[in-house]
Amino acid sequence: IHRVPSKISKDLSLMAFLPNLCIPTVSNKSFEVEKKCDLTKERKSFYGGAAFVKPQPQVTDCRFEHGITVSLLAEKPSRQKSVERVKKALLMTAVKTPFLSNGEIDIDTYDKLLERQIQDGVDGVIVAGTTGEGHLMAESELLSLIGHVATKFGDRLVVVGNTGSNNTSKGLKATKEGFARGMDAALQINPYYGKTSEAGVLRHLQLLLDQGPGIVYNVAGRTGQDMKPSLLLKLKASEGFMGIKECSGNDRIAEYKKEGVQCWSGNDDQAFEGRVASGSGVISVASNLVPSLMRRLMDDPTASDLNASLQDLINWLFCEPNPIAIDTVLAMTGVVKPIFRLPYVPLNAQQRQKGLDLLSKVPASAVVGTQRRVMDDSEFVLLDHY
Repeated sequence: IHRVPSKISKDLSLMAFLPNLCIPTVSNKSFEVEKKCDLTKERKSFYGGAAFVKPQPQVTDCRFEHGITVSLLAEKPSRQKSVERVKKALLMTAVKTPFLSNGEIDIDTYDKLLERQIQDGVDGVIVAGTTGEGHLMAESELLSLIGHVATKFGDRLVVVGNTGSNNTSKGLKATKEGFARGMDAALQINPYYGKTSEAGVLRHLQLLLDQGPGIVYNVAGRTGQDMKPSLLLKLKASEGFMGIKECSGNDRIAEYKKEGVQCWSGNDDQAFEGRVASGSGVISVASNLVPSLMRRLMDDPTASDLNASLQDLINWLFCEPNPIAIDTVLAMTGVVKPIFRLPYVPLNAQQRQKGLDLLSKVPASAVVGTQRRVMDDSEFVLLDHY
């Protein structure tokens, strides 16, 4: 494993970084947007799932940030249309963000990953979530990525931007910017690390949901604070409240469903059972790797055998804290470069071999990527400055 050290001298001032961090705006530069709309064939299933089509937004301004073309929209997505799109989305992928050796986002590979998600029937994506390492991005980098995805893929995917924060002020700013750049909804989380009271959590989330449609994310294993139904049901009155990404299990989801609250499971291993029992969807990590199979689990209530066959692979994807395994396996299948932003490091050789053995039991056509290699430790690159 190669560690790429910081090449920036300690005596350089902040101004020295500005050319790399923000390239000047190209004002009033419009460009033609392809008007062709991919009318993905409507899926007819036991659950009546359907594909989504949204007119491609018109672009009024273009600038370049972090190597990504960023577009400002002349006409923001209709809030009501966004609400309808998000509520119909059963399968959303917490999509992995690939990187280049210079630490920047590998936008070409990112686009290819999204094209495969669309091809295999995914309804939407979470941009720069925990799996997408939004917490390792500068705010401008995160917002640039949201704008890119909304402009290029918003007609074929529901776009949920991870603009939540444990800092209310930063969360408000990022969420407003995310909607300005075309996202359909925001992923909002309770304050982590610097925890607050239940009253503080409620006020924090209410303010963020006032900015537009939002999915509240409850993941006590990461935040250290479980938001119980007695708290979150108070958010039903908020206009922007879309529902909950719930990681506490299907019993909790069933409780919410009785109250008419939309839910997406945050646990791939429980998603099928939750779908059958409560009609919930999933925000999935596994669909980065096997999107078509996760699609079937959402559409086919008779797919219990498939669900059982995927459990070992899903459990392996969480053998270390996410996104370590998904980052590693997508390098092993050859679809992303083996580059990690620290503090994430790849799985060890023994873990990689186990993953390869599990992949051999999955139909090759269902796996994202055609390569199957354990890889050598020396092939992985770790970045400590990005």
